[in-house]
Amino acid sequence: MSDERSVQAAMSAAERNFAPVAVNAGQPRVVMMCGPGGAGKTTYAKRLEREGWTRLSFEVEFWDRGITTMPSAEVVAEVAAKLKARLLRHVAAGDDVVLDFGFWFRRQRDEYRALLAPHGIVAETVYIATSLETILSRVGHRHGKQADDWPLTEQTATEYFERFDPPTPDEGPLEVVH
Repeated sequence: MSDERSVQAAMSAAERNFAPVAVNAGQPRVVMMCGPGGAGKTTYAKRLEREGWTRLSFEVEFWDRGITTMPSAEVVAEVAAKLKARLLRHVAAGDDVVLDFGFWFRRQRDEYRALLAPHGIVAETVYIATSLETILSRVGHRHGKQADDWPLTEQTATEYFERFDPPTPDEGPLEVVH
């Protein structure tokens, strides 16, 4: 069974039927996926993609460049600039966009909210709240064979989990998926 299918099988019926709340009446929607590595962000984002949303992902960009290990800070900055420009083009074209990033820290979430605000877009945050135990069981199935299969050691996944800064309702529209 693929990792995505095993994650979907583990999700409750409520999670499979969950959809982010619309806050930009008549305008494109932007959802920021939020959670530590292995939480299930990409599985959720791919579902939105199948429903017609545009999915933007650092991992896909890295993979397309042949990068299969943690890139340099310069490459990350270059890809971030490219993804921000692509996000703004999609919003201008009226496309709904899911940012399949991680948004581990509030400053990152605030940065994207500020980027979108002049365009009248209020980004929605979907926080995939997953236990460390579940994350560790998932990352063991990653083998680095495709962009969304970024391998993580248990130690790295644990460090990411411990450093993660969960979003709060005072940041803006927030949906929490357990």
